[in-house]
Amino acid sequence: MPTNGGLTTGVLDLILNAGPVAKFVLVVLALFSIGCWALIIEKWWEFRRIRLETVRFMRAFREGRRFSIVYGASRKHRESPLAQLYASAYLEVAGTSPLSEMVDQLLDDAEEGLAPERLEAANRAMRRCASGEISRMERYLPFLATTASAAPFIGLFGTVWGIMESFRGIGQQGSASLAVVAPGISEALIATAAGLGAAIPAVMAYNYFVNRVKHWAAEMEGFTLDLLNLFYRPAGKVSRPTKDGL
Repeated sequence: MPTNGGLTTGVLDLILNAGPVAKFVLVVLALFSIGCWALIIEKWWEFRRIRLETVRFMRAFREGRRFSIVYGASRKHRESPLAQLYASAYLEVAGTSPLSEMVDQLLDDAEEGLAPERLEAANRAMRRCASGEISRMERYLPFLATTASAAPFIGLFGTVWGIMESFRGIGQQGSASLAVVAPGISEALIATAAGLGAAIPAVMAYNYFVNRVKHWAAEMEGFTLDLLNLFYRPAGKVSRPTKDGL
């Protein structure tokens, strides 16, 4: 019974002794796989920062007594999409005079809430910001989709080429013995395994990150409505949302 070390050495020997086409296919799949795993780690870390900074911002949002204080917290948590929504709305309301005292007075002293045109302007600003945040979170995800869809076909090309090499060997040797067909079949199976090895993590990661983007898109939609309601309701009657934003 072969040991694991012998099996690993055997696979490595097959790769080193493979033909130029098979080696090219394996190199392409290896590059796809390396890029895929690097992107998975980077996106995982990015969404982790988004979650942690959103938790901190929402704590400041719930506890903040003045709009300018919450705005200061939003500037410290630039990875949080909800913080960026708040900052965009605050600056839109501030207009050409973004002095914290003036904005606080404008928001706190508005007995009937903000005027409809200011609310609409804040709504547009937050929706523009939300589109930008979604684009930022979706960045590089098409590479995972490309890897998931293309890698199996690249591996299949290597599989077909390996089988063709086996048939060519049969034709040259005039024999269908195992020694003749084994090298080509081995190249074919290695290419198939490499294609699946690159595609499976890519499709799983792509589905996971797309779901995370949808989650944060829904959170931003809800936060936009909460913030517009906060600006609309008269001063002294506002209760801040208790949503954690997770």
